[in-house]
Amino acid sequence: MNGNQTSASNIQSAKGYKNRWMQLVIGIACMAFMANLQYGWTLFVTPIDNAHHWGKAAIQLAFSIFIVTETWLVPIEGYLVDKFGPRPVVAVGAVCAGLGWVLNSYATSLPMLYFAAVVSGIGAGCVYGTCVGNALKLFPDRRGLAAGLTAAGFGAGAAITVIPIANMIQASGYEKTFFTFGIIQGVCILVLSMLLIKPVAPKSALAKVGSSVASDYTTKQMLKSPVFWVLYVMFVLVASGGLMATAQIGPIATDFGIAALPMTLFGATLPLLTMTLSIDNVANGLTRPLCGFVSDKIGRENTMFIVFIGEGLALLGLMKFGHNPYAFMAFAAMVFLCWGEIFSIFPAICADIFGSKFAAGNSGTLYTAKGTAALLVPLASVLSAGGGWSRVFVVAAIITILAGLSAKLILSPMRKRMMANDAVQDLALEGERVAA
Repeated sequence: MNGNQTSASNIQSAKGYKNRWMQLVIGIACMAFMANLQYGWTLFVTPIDNAHHWGKAAIQLAFSIFIVTETWLVPIEGYLVDKFGPRPVVAVGAVCAGLGWVLNSYATSLPMLYFAAVVSGIGAGCVYGTCVGNALKLFPDRRGLAAGLTAAGFGAGAAITVIPIANMIQASGYEKTFFTFGIIQGVCILVLSMLLIKPVAPKSALAKVGSSVASDYTTKQMLKSPVFWVLYVMFVLVASGGLMATAQIGPIATDFGIAALPMTLFGATLPLLTMTLSIDNVANGLTRPLCGFVSDKIGRENTMFIVFIGEGLALLGLMKFGHNPYAFMAFAAMVFLCWGEIFSIFPAICADIFGSKFAAGNSGTLYTAKGTAALLVPLASVLSAGGGWSRVFVVAAIITILAGLSAKLILSPMRKRMMANDAVQDLALEGERVAA
C-alpha cells in the first residue's frame, strides 16, 4: 500500500468555478436537483395505487429497485469517476434522472414502473457517488463537513419541491407531475455537470492532516479488511430503519388517520403529511453537515453512538405517541434528524480508514449497504399487515440501537488496531527503502 502522498496543485486558490469550495457548491446543487427521486417518492404511492390498484406493496417494490440500482452500481460509477473524471459520469446521471421520471409518467404496468426505477437508480447513483467522492478528495482536512454538506443537498433538496409536487399532483395528476419535474431535474443537473472538474486536494489541506492520513487502500484491498465489513453491517442496520420511515411515512400518516389534517406552522397552513415531509427533509439535510462537523471534532464512533441510539428512541416515540398530530410531526423530524447523518459519517470514516486516493470507489462500495437495507423496505408492509405499525417501529428501533452500540464496542477498537498495524507496516517499508 502506498502512503497518501498525492501530488496536488493548489486548487483552493483557483478562481471562479474551479475553486474547491465552488466545486463543492456545484456538487451540492446536483444532489439537490436529484433529491426528488428518493424523497419525493412517497407522495406518489397513494395516487398511483388509486389510479391502477396495483397495491402499495407492489408499488413500493419500485422504490426498493430504485435504491438497489442506485447503490449497487455506485462502485462501478466510482471507478469510472476515478478514471475519467466527474463530468461525463454526472452528465449520464442527469439524462437518466430525468428519463426515469418521464417513464414513470407513462407507466401503465408494474414492469414499466420497475424499469423506470432502474433508470432513475442509475441516474441517482452516478450523481451521488460522484459528488460525495469529489468532496472526500477535495477536503481531506474537513471530510465530515464536506461529505455532510454534499449529502445535505440530497437530504434537503426535496424540501423545496415537496409542496409544489403535492400541489401539482392534486391539481394535474401524478403523471404530469412526474413528467414536469423529471424534465426540470434532468436539464438542471446536465448543465451543472459541465462545470465539474477532476478533484485535486490543495497542498495546504494535505499538510493539515499530515501523518494522520490513512494508507490508500484499493477497493480490492478494502474488501479484505474485517473493519470494512463491520462498517457495512452497521450501515445496513441503521439505514434500514430510516429507509422504512422514508418510504412509509405517507402510508403511516394515512393509517393513523391524520394525513389530511390541516396544520399551521409559521403562518402556513398545510395538510399534516405535506407539512411533515417538508420539516423532515429540512431535518434530514441539516443533520448531515451538522453531524459531519461534530464527528470531525469528537470522533466518528462517538457521533454514531449518540445519533443511532437517538434514532431508535425516536422510532419508539413515533410508535407510542404518533397518533397525536403534533407528536407525529415532532418524532418524524427526530427520526430524520438522527438518520440522515449516516450519509456524511460513513463516507468520512471510510476515507479516514482507507484513504483518499480511491475514495470514490471505496465510499461507493460501502454505499451499496443502502441498497442491501432497501431490500427490507417491503418487509415494513408485511410486518404492518394485520398488526398495525408497532412491529415495524420496534424492529427498526432495535436494529438501529444495535448499530449505535456496535460503533463503540466493536468498530472503535477494531479501527484503532488496524490503524496501528498500518503505521507499523509503513515504518517497516520506510526502513527497507532507507536501508536499500
